[in-house]
Amino acid sequence: MPEDNSSRKRLRIGDVLVQSGIITENDVEEALNYSKEMNLKLGQAVVALGLATEADICTALGQQLQMTVFTDLSKLNIDSNVVQMLPENIARQKRALAISKRLNQNTGNDVITVVIADPLDYYGRDDIVDKLDPNEVDFVITPESEIVKYLPMLYRNTENIAKYADQLQSEITKSAFEVGATDTLNVDDDSSDAAVVNLLKSVFEDAINWKASDIHIEPDDGVLRIRQRIDGSLTEQILPSSDIGAAIALRIKLMAGLDISEKRLPQDGRFHITIAGNGVDVRVSTLPTQYGESIVMRILNQATGLVSLNATGMPEKILESMRIQIHRPHGMILVTGPTGSGKTTTLYGALNELNTPDVKIITVEDPVEFRLPRITQVQINQKIGLDFANVLRACLRQDPDVILVGEMRDKETSEIGLRGAMTGHLVLSTLHTNDAISSTMRLVDMGAPGYLVASSLKAVLAQRLVRRVCPKCGDYCEVEPSQERFIEAALGVPIEEQRQHKFKLGNKGKGCQYCNFSGYKGRIGVFELLVLNDAMMDALRKDDLEEFARCAKESPMYKPLAKVAYDLAVDGVTSIEEVMKLCEVND
Repeated sequence: MPEDNSSRKRLRIGDVLVQSGIITENDVEEALNYSKEMNLKLGQAVVALGLATEADICTALGQQLQMTVFTDLSKLNIDSNVVQMLPENIARQKRALAISKRLNQNTGNDVITVVIADPLDYYGRDDIVDKLDPNEVDFVITPESEIVKYLPMLYRNTENIAKYADQLQSEITKSAFEVGATDTLNVDDDSSDAAVVNLLKSVFEDAINWKASDIHIEPDDGVLRIRQRIDGSLTEQILPSSDIGAAIALRIKLMAGLDISEKRLPQDGRFHITIAGNGVDVRVSTLPTQYGESIVMRILNQATGLVSLNATGMPEKILESMRIQIHRPHGMILVTGPTGSGKTTTLYGALNELNTPDVKIITVEDPVEFRLPRITQVQINQKIGLDFANVLRACLRQDPDVILVGEMRDKETSEIGLRGAMTGHLVLSTLHTNDAISSTMRLVDMGAPGYLVASSLKAVLAQRLVRRVCPKCGDYCEVEPSQERFIEAALGVPIEEQRQHKFKLGNKGKGCQYCNFSGYKGRIGVFELLVLNDAMMDALRKDDLEEFARCAKESPMYKPLAKVAYDLAVDGVTSIEEVMKLCEVND
């Protein structure tokens, strides 16, 4: 119901809260002073001071204005097509979202439901009505924090990315363009390369909002693909021009300190930027292709990259056993899994726990992913002969207590690491193998003597990351018969037993804005720990790998990765299709 001008002027949020009995006049005075001091709106100041919650304020406003209140947007079915009807800049400025559309049977017009944080901002409401005209608008009150949470999920910066791509395309001519060197994305809008800078800022902001691990910029025939790896899967935005790829590649190479004149050979580099207040390290890899240079950027968010062992998601028994292993005075511990399985996160979590003033820690990495205080970190440089083996030899002369070797790549590195573990050092490293058992065999296959592996290797942790079923749209669902048969064949779980479990969330979520319509949100680690016992070590000394594998599988601590993932599916954390991926890996 529209208000007249006099009612608009009279109604104030402080009066509404006092009349509702939520706060007192004294509270209003306190909140007013705080709002002026901190440059906040009165409602924000009330919440910041703990005088009322956002839900309290929304309820009071709803009663006073006779408006509907939604306090939890996750319970609503938001129409992504309707969301785009309200321009992103208006949505962010006015803290409002268009969420659904219905037909007004009386007028025959469409009615757009808009959630808004400040219903007393009448001029803002007028702007929204103008943008959605000729549709009717039904305003609903929602806490500002809810709207702010959903803004990046619903808009995803795709509009800005497309807009800046168009601007960049219009500036590009057939003659060579000129871009000034800089190592930051903060340049003036008036600069000649503002469009490419703004485009990259939008891409990075979108990637950070969705916690993407990688950004792929791929020139193709007549188009440029920008893809982001979110929760292990790629999402794609196609820009209708491949010409802008060269400008983007040039800017990124300048930021990463690469040779901008070299377009025929692959290059690697890195740079640091700040996005939304978060420091982000970016690893850059370029690859010459048929249509230009393909660029992949690995995002290393300093705010979330370094976690404790507790935060890795290890089951309690494995975590307890792992802690015992990393506090050994000497020996080798391996963490194994494919690229992107979280090995580095686990190892850095272990280093974080071991990093005390009385412990000397040296890392040998390619590349150094996160900077750690008090730890000596060495970057491998193959071009000058600074490889793993040479650095590892030098590290042993630096009187370390703990050595982290980025990867056991060859016989020489593995033997030096194993001998270092025998001579009073704790050595942590990684291997690219499918499971814990095959990791030990891999060391032997690389040429390390069985007796040396038996004497030095103490434990192997294998891990994967599986996607979590979206908590907002996950629902009970029947498992397909073909999936039941697959699980029975791969894991030996009878179909009758599977049906008794009654999987809580079935295959995956239905798809919603919260999970970018994928049915999954976030990932969780799946771990298998193999601690070597006397029987396994005897088998290794005899070079009997079959006996070693049999003893490992009979170990009471050992539980295969796929079976661990299956238990997570039974609990509704992940899906059967994610379990099947691990089974396929292990076959």
